[in-house]
Amino acid sequence: MATAHVFMGGTFDPIHFGHLRTALEIQQWLKVESVHLMPANVPVHRQAPGSNALARLTMVEDAIVGEPALRCDSREILSDKPSYTIYTLEALRKELGSEIPVCMVIGMDSFLSLDTWFRFDEYLSFCHIIVAARPGYLFEPNQTLKQLLQGHQVDTKNDILKKPSGSILLHELTPLSISATYIRELMASGKSPRYLLPDSVWRYIQKNKLYYTDKG
Repeated sequence: MATAHVFMGGTFDPIHFGHLRTALEIQQWLKVESVHLMPANVPVHRQAPGSNALARLTMVEDAIVGEPALRCDSREILSDKPSYTIYTLEALRKELGSEIPVCMVIGMDSFLSLDTWFRFDEYLSFCHIIVAARPGYLFEPNQTLKQLLQGHQVDTKNDILKKPSGSILLHELTPLSISATYIRELMASGKSPRYLLPDSVWRYIQKNKLYYTDKG
């Protein structure tokens, strides 16, 4: 197993098979011990989630029961700070030291808006960025991101496993066109999202009446 710390953040509102399959494929591709799923508390780059932080954390924990390749990191949920990625990267480096490779996994949509994130230009001092892309993806970075790629893009996983930080790697994954937005829309219209997410997550949603327009 390669020695690297790999994490994937997000609201996970709710977590679904697209998230889980991405994380597992990254783990197997990099041959690391695990990928850490890190739900955000109060996301600062998007609208408020449809369910509260502890519910989203519980759903992530339920979703990965029995899968040792995936772990849940609750640090952003439990933190009293806003969920700025730079704070998480600083904390990880403080814990792990300066030599271990740290890899942040983000989707293509998130990467294409990366230059709007708080202190984004400091990220590569703390970590590598792995951009998870679907086959046939549309890649049209703006000028700021083009400059970032010119200085930091690499082609192979070995390039990111042999140094602690500083690289960007685009990696294609199995196409699973599932979105949390679509799942929430299904439930809001009274339809079942089963088979788009783990049954344990679906049971939790039903028990706690999450995402329904009428919660009475």
